[in-house]
Amino acid sequence: MSLTEQQKKRLRGKGHNLKPVILVGTGGLSKPVLEEFARSLAHHELMKVKVSLGDREQRDAALQQLCEYADAELVQRVGNVGLFFRKKPKNSGFDAL
Repeated sequence: MSLTEQQKKRLRGKGHNLKPVILVGTGGLSKPVLEEFARSLAHHELMKVKVSLGDREQRDAALQQLCEYADAELVQRVGNVGLFFRKKPKNSGFDAL
């Protein structure tokens, strides 16, 4: 699911005022955090995650791991905050909310 630059630009505009939904602390990514990320992304479709790990390489690795786990795309990364997108499945059960 590769987004075009125009799609990413539109998503960055939508995500500008969002607050991080998931906060990853110095403990890193655990199985429950990964599962919560996938559930939240299924519900929100576009969301921010704040990763407060050591250096830039660790943060990049954590953001990449989140993408791979939830089959999401990283739209933008600014500092320690990543903006993620995954199209909501048609039969996700969240449409009625």
